[in-house]
Amino acid sequence: MSDDMTIGLDGEDYVVRQDGEDVQVGRKVAGDVAWLDTVDTSLFSGAAREALQRGDASDEALLIALRGIVAAEVERGG
Repeated sequence: MSDDMTIGLDGEDYVVRQDGEDVQVGRKVAGDVAWLDTVDTSLFSGAAREALQRGDASDEALLIALRGIVAAEVERGG
């Protein structure tokens, strides 16, 4: 994946950007991106990593991984 991928999740738009073995996750806010976290893709399931490589923003495994990242950010108070 070379470009940012926008994923709609629970009524919000998130941006996923692969950076080597890491993935940056951000939330779109008023046309800008507020970066939430950077996560090592080795923490994703194999299916989520494959979906990321394919650029498949509708893959359930990738959506589950993204929900986990968002939930962790909420728990941290972000």
